[in-house]
Amino acid sequence: MHADLLIHAPWLLPVDEGDRQLSDHAVAVRDGRILAVLPSEEARRSISAERVVELPGHCLIPGLVNAHTHAAMTLMRGLADDLPLMTWLNDYIWPVEKRWVDPGFVGDGTRLALLEMLRGGVTCFNDMYFYPEVTAQAAADAGMRAIVGMILLDFPTSYAEDAQAYIAKGLALHDRYRGHPLIRVAFAPHSPYAVSDGPLERVRTLADELEVPIHIHLHETRDEVVASLREHGERPLARLDRLGLVGPGLVAVHMTQLEEPEIERLAAAGAHVVHCPESNLKLASGFCPAARLLGAGVNVSLGTDGAASNNDLNLLGEMRSAALLAKGVAGSASALPAAQALRLATINGARALGLEAEIGSIEPGKSADLVALDLGDAHTQPLYHPVSHLVYAAGRHQVRQVWVQGRQLIRDGTPTTLDAAAIISAAQGWARRLAPPP
Repeated sequence: MHADLLIHAPWLLPVDEGDRQLSDHAVAVRDGRILAVLPSEEARRSISAERVVELPGHCLIPGLVNAHTHAAMTLMRGLADDLPLMTWLNDYIWPVEKRWVDPGFVGDGTRLALLEMLRGGVTCFNDMYFYPEVTAQAAADAGMRAIVGMILLDFPTSYAEDAQAYIAKGLALHDRYRGHPLIRVAFAPHSPYAVSDGPLERVRTLADELEVPIHIHLHETRDEVVASLREHGERPLARLDRLGLVGPGLVAVHMTQLEEPEIERLAAAGAHVVHCPESNLKLASGFCPAARLLGAGVNVSLGTDGAASNNDLNLLGEMRSAALLAKGVAGSASALPAAQALRLATINGARALGLEAEIGSIEPGKSADLVALDLGDAHTQPLYHPVSHLVYAAGRHQVRQVWVQGRQLIRDGTPTTLDAAAIISAAQGWARRLAPPP
């Protein structure tokens, strides 16, 4: 066989059905897709490749999937910390957005996020923010995979004056990126408390017609649930269910306030949950019952949320936090083991976004979205179980190589499609505008 690229690594975690840990294996890539996964000794005999990459001491994994973020909000990192959610939103974030968010802000913030995520092994992200066409273009230019949210709110912003305008702009975005190899779209109504029944029903109809997901903040805080009971006479999930939005296309983010019948309903509907453990902890929003959801058969994935509330886009860190938090909440050390945490950050995220046939595992036929981490550092030695070290010990600085569709976007820790110095300089310029020195 002939391949464009042949990657050898002493450890390979394909995230397949058996959660195998393969030693001394190789991945062959042709035309951006995985041609074969086989022992290195066999690959050296049977495959000729234009480029051969030897990665001694490395572990090769599927590209990580950040299933919920607000990429451009990296420019608000650390701007308003240690505040409860609604105070944080109403008194700080929304006023800053009203004053500053425009296409230039979104472009610079998104490029900063892309740089951070790629350096941390994230190859695909699911975004929700204003000017999504700018986010889509930035991701496409960088060669990164993205699901870009067709944002929807009831109230006017600099982006759109009303729900009808938000939807119209979203549909134009959908048409522009129809068939794009890296960029897809999802409807992204911000939350039940920010979108009324009529626009939500319109989203349901259009999502069914276009066969795209519905990405929404849901059951994020106790106050959200209490307000919904007061204003609508029902909990937010019940309201979305009444409007027809609870189904296989629902990507529900946070879900810290869940009762057992709601977990059963999510499982029966085939809906997906995105767990954002660190953002929820920082905002004291509550604990997503990830282990109970998984036990009920709900597909649970991982997201970082935005850097304004996290304060990073570190999905390796989210894996560790999710695993440890699940153990503490469940009172069981075996809740959410390391291999399952890795699934949350890879194949489960791909499944939530409708991409499980394309990414999320290292298997022949899938896109070559791959990440290599150097596990030779002192804090990941000795090495008994690579998946354990990946979840409980490894850091982002150990991500050395990243490919998307077989194209190398990080080489030896350095980005190949992004100008890091220019991106950081632009971010520093925004800091002087958003929070000028006294």
